[in-house]
Amino acid sequence: MPPRSKTTPHDRAAGESRRQWRRVVVKVGTNLVSGASDVLDDQVLGDLARQVAELRKRGVEILLVTSGAVAAGRSALGARGIQLERRDVAYRQVLAAVGQSRLMGEYERHFQEHGLAIAQALLSRGDLESRLRYLNIRNTLERLLALGVVPIINENDVVAVEELEDEVFGDNDRLSAMVANTVDADVLLLLGEVEGLYSADPNLDPGAELIRQVDRIDDTIDGIAGPALGGRSRGGMASKVQAARIATAFGATVVIASGRKTDVLLRLHAGESVGTRFDAASTPRESRKRWILTGVSSSRGGVLVDAGAVRALVENGHSLLPAGITRVGGEFERGDIISITGPDGRVLGWGIANYGAADVGLMRGKRSEDRLAIVANDYGPEVVHRNNLALA
Repeated sequence: MPPRSKTTPHDRAAGESRRQWRRVVVKVGTNLVSGASDVLDDQVLGDLARQVAELRKRGVEILLVTSGAVAAGRSALGARGIQLERRDVAYRQVLAAVGQSRLMGEYERHFQEHGLAIAQALLSRGDLESRLRYLNIRNTLERLLALGVVPIINENDVVAVEELEDEVFGDNDRLSAMVANTVDADVLLLLGEVEGLYSADPNLDPGAELIRQVDRIDDTIDGIAGPALGGRSRGGMASKVQAARIATAFGATVVIASGRKTDVLLRLHAGESVGTRFDAASTPRESRKRWILTGVSSSRGGVLVDAGAVRALVENGHSLLPAGITRVGGEFERGDIISITGPDGRVLGWGIANYGAADVGLMRGKRSEDRLAIVANDYGPEVVHRNNLALA
C-alpha cells in the first residue's frame, strides 16, 4: 500500500501552493521534450512557454532546467546523413555540441511569442560544488531573474566527463535539485511522461497506485523507485527520487508529475493535487544556514562591523554593506566563508564573501555606490548578501 499522509494532499497543496510559489525550478526530461524520439516536440515546448509566461504574470519567478540537447543533436546529424558509430562520452559530447543551439533556438522562438527573453546557462557538477563558482552562478541567475529573464539551464555535456565514473547528474534531475538549492527555490517540479511515483511498476502491475504524498523518503520509497534507467534518458524514477531527497533537504517542496497533462504548471500553482508531492524537510533559510556553517571551520578571516550594521543584520535582516565595516582581518578570497563580528567582539554570524579581503579593505566605511571607482571587478553592492548569511 502507498504511504498515507495525515492530511489529504489536496488540502495541503491548496493551502500552501500560492504562498510558496515565489521562485520555482521546472525540470523537463528528455522523453518529454523529444517525444521519446530524436525530434523536439514543438507542442510541448510551446505549451511550456505559454504556462511559464502566465506564471510570470502572476509574479512567480521561473528557472527552467531542460534536457534534449543530445536528442536534438542526433536529429540534426541524422538529417544530414551523418552517423556516429561509437556511443561513448565523446559521442554524447558531440551530439550535445550540435544540439544545444538547436534546442535553445526552439525555446527562444516559443518564449518570444510571449514577450519573454531567455538566457542559456550550461553547468557541470563541479560548478555547484565549488563555493566560488556557486557564488558566481547564483549572482548571475539572481540578476537574470531580477531583469525578468527566464534562465534555461542544462548540464554542460560538452565538457562534463563525470559519466566515466558514473557520476552524471541523471538526466538533469539532480542538477535541477542543486539549482533549486542555489537560488533558494520554494518548489522544484520534475516533469516527465510518468504521472508520478507509483506503488509498483504500472507497466507490470495493473494494481499499482499513484502515491500522491510522500512525507519522508526512506528505504521503502527508494525500493519503489527502483534502479536508474539507461538508454536514451539517463534518468528514471530513481534519479527523480534522489533529486527530491536533495531538494527537500534544502527546503524546497518537490512534485513529480506528467508534463503532458493539460496546464500542469497552472494547475499545480492553483493548488490542485497532481502527481506525487514530497514535502520540504526544513525552510530554505534554515537549510541555507546549515550549508554555510559547514564551511566555518575553514574560514580564512572576517570583518568587524559597527553598531549600525549590527542592527541592519540582526534586526532588519539586511545584507552586509561596505559602509558598516570598520576593519578587515585575514586573507580571504571571494567565495570564502568569513566571520562577522560586532563592536563588542561578539561574532554575529558567518557568510559567503562577495569580495576578497583586499577589495573589502578598500571599500570599508564607504557607500556601496562608490565601489565602482574603487575595485576593478563589480560583484554587486553587498559584501555578504543576506541570502548567504548565517547569523549565530
